[in-house]
Amino acid sequence: QVSLVESGGGLAQPGGSLTLSCEASGILLDYYQIGWFRQGPGTEREGVACIDPSEHRNYYVDAVAGRFAIYKDRVKNSVYLQMNFLRPEDTAVYVCGVMPRASVYPETMCTNSATIRTRMTFWGQGTPVTVSS
Repeated sequence: QVSLVESGGGLAQPGGSLTLSCEASGILLDYYQIGWFRQGPGTEREGVACIDPSEHRNYYVDAVAGRFAIYKDRVKNSVYLQMNFLRPEDTAVYVCGVMPRASVYPETMCTNSATIRTRMTFWGQGTPVTVSS
């Protein structure tokens, strides 16, 4: 059975940091491209950071570029999202999702709403992040 389990969310102050984890079981992340997505109250799920490990390509949406970093640990079969300089507008439920590697460019995976809605193979349950003083 496949599962993606996120952890690491919580409350952070503006300017603070959090590291989110997404641990996969039932699949090997080496065969998938992986993304972190977020969904705020009343908003559509949006891409944050996407990685295609087979081609060593990452993509970050403009709102997080320079502040967030996505990386993978092959041994732990996990992917992480290091979030620095957090802002109140980063408040959302963060979800990891995967699709077979090299399906689309990481930029497309992160920015194309139809791709996000229809082409992801597996999703996690999400971990909430609140940025507030």
